[in-house]
Amino acid sequence: KSINRYPDGGCFYLKKRLSKRLKVKPENLAIGNGSDEVIILTLRAFLKDGDEVIIAKPTFLIYEIASKIHGAKIKFAPVKNFKYDVSKIARLITKKTKLIFIANPDNPSGRYITKGEVDFIISKAPKNTIIFFDEAYYEFAKNVKDYPNTMKYLNKKRIIITRSFSKAYGLAGLRIGYGIASKDIIDCLNKAREPFNVNSIAQVAALAALDDKGYMKSIIKRVNKGKTFLYKE
Repeated sequence: KSINRYPDGGCFYLKKRLSKRLKVKPENLAIGNGSDEVIILTLRAFLKDGDEVIIAKPTFLIYEIASKIHGAKIKFAPVKNFKYDVSKIARLITKKTKLIFIANPDNPSGRYITKGEVDFIISKAPKNTIIFFDEAYYEFAKNVKDYPNTMKYLNKKRIIITRSFSKAYGLAGLRIGYGIASKDIIDCLNKAREPFNVNSIAQVAALAALDDKGYMKSIIKRVNKGKTFLYKE
């Protein structure tokens, strides 16, 4: 009945619920029109002319498209056996590197980089470089033995982590995702975003999805079953 009103621009209740789930403060969260929007907001907020962005090739196409639109100098690190090559990424880093995009697990390959590889990239990144971990498929990989817990790095480097309600929660059509970062980074993202970027129905659906753990588990189970079938056939 309240759909005639503009949505809550700050996504108050969703941030409150996510902050408890993730054990962070609400000010460490940015809610986006899909996690794609957080990618775009990051480029809009932080990129200046002449800044460099490092992207694997191939990987999720939005990194390249959005970086070109925002005038970045793009450096490509070819994948090795369909996996991010962290040594190649490290060799491309300069003082002008503003952003390093890492899809983990990767879209489209499904491969992921390990905790040790994350440690290596973080050790090589300059102080002012933002490392962007796109974890849209996090729920499918979080229980893998050597999959990294990137939340542990939030206070060590300039890091943004994004996750999505599109995949394991099955809400792709509603366009809602979120970013996790330090308060100063989130403040910059909020300055760059539109005032009512996430619609009311998406916010309510995301809250309901967080409460329905059984449904998410059933989706993951069905996807894994389908994946096994494809491997076998």
